Amino acid sequence: MAFDAQTATAWITAAEAAVKADEARLTSLDAAIGDGDHGANMARGLAAALTNIAERAPSTPGDVLVAAGRGIVAKTGGASGPLYGSAFRRAGKALGDTASASAEEVGAALEAALTAIKELGGANEGDKTMVDALTPAVAAFQAVAADGGPLAAAAAAAADGAEQGLAATVPMQARKGRASYLGPRSVGHEDPGAASTALILRALAEVVQ
Repeated sequence: MAFDAQTATAWITAAEAAVKADEARLTSLDAAIGDGDHGANMARGLAAALTNIAERAPSTPGDVLVAAGRGIVAKTGGASGPLYGSAFRRAGKALGDTASASAEEVGAALEAALTAIKELGGANEGDKTMVDALTPAVAAFQAVAADGGPLAAAAAAAADGAEQGLAATVPMQARKGRASYLGPRSVGHEDPGAASTALILRALAEVVQ
């Protein structure tokens, strides 16, 4: 399957549905180590992303992701709005004006999204954040793409990597964000940002199958 504007829009649509369906769990995860609003914020932000895409009717996958990012920034509270908004916008800009992106180009866009998040949030692997899910996801995606694998295989590998990264946050002590204030009490919980990242990447894998 080609990663064109239609596919990119389908990804955001699927991500919004997945987050909405899992909103209560995301909120519960965030209530344990954060402000308890991650589920609601992400559901609202992705709904706004879809609205902005519909209003702008972008013709390239890059423009779809930029529109999604702008919608998220405008309507998402907490730290997740700027982080996810910057990630989608940076990914969209990395795709440029191409009408149909290859697996390698999508991998580069995901890497650009990860870089944006790390620059804005200052987090690295091991800090118990969304970076812990996105880093292995990007690596897995790019490894498949570099070997000539199709988009569907690369996206599936990325989703698996994100879910493994999410699981790895459980024994970590948070070093960034609101959860870091809890110190050792943050151990034993999944990071909510990593959880929403895993949902979004699984949505991509399902869309491109």
